[in-house]
Amino acid sequence: MTSAKDGRKAAECGPEAVQIPLPLPHRTSLGGEDFLVAPCNADAVRWIDLWPDWPGPSLAVVGPAGSGKTHLASVWAAASGARFIDPGGLLARPQWVSETGDGALIVDDAHLLMGQEAGEQALFHLLNHVHGAKGRLMLTGDVPPARWPVSLGDLRSRLGAIPVAEIGLPDDGLMAALLVKLFADRQIHVAADVIRYLAARMERSFEAASVVVAAIDRRALAAGRAVTIPLVRDVLAGGG
Repeated sequence: MTSAKDGRKAAECGPEAVQIPLPLPHRTSLGGEDFLVAPCNADAVRWIDLWPDWPGPSLAVVGPAGSGKTHLASVWAAASGARFIDPGGLLARPQWVSETGDGALIVDDAHLLMGQEAGEQALFHLLNHVHGAKGRLMLTGDVPPARWPVSLGDLRSRLGAIPVAEIGLPDDGLMAALLVKLFADRQIHVAADVIRYLAARMERSFEAASVVVAAIDRRALAAGRAVTIPLVRDVLAGGG
């Protein structure tokens, strides 16, 4: 089995070329080789690389919006053959749990099931099924499961026992590399000085990076301009 870490990129900033962005659809790359490793996500990456030798059947990968939880879950899915279940699908077809067999499963944004009886019952039954079938389960969420607003006592106990791989906020190196990747996903190559300028002045979060890159892309397309420091300055000032 190929390790999830094979070919993975260290966080660095590189592209120097600038080009006019084209109005093409963009696709976020979810390959393991495109996951940027930095101190803030190194613990989560170690857990993925530990597969299939996890100490238990379940793992929770948690972190702020846009931090790469789904990307990392996709890397694990490629290595394990895991299938994704969205919270809505689990709620709509709770009987689906009995059809999953003993394979590997991922419930993305599992915290959204909390605070509603049907959702908590569905996740509780899924955890029981995975444990009994000797399957594997990954949950993703915004904070560790022990902090989810759970009403069902048995579920609270189960969630509190799940190991947690936490992704933190990006450092300088990862923020710059993340911006490069977000622009590259949109087929936009941006000069390193523009990346440095933007990284030093924007909110330091994964979600903010996605929002500002989208705004810059829209502004560049509308104006027919390359992504330059003056254009970025305009967007940050509210002109995007």
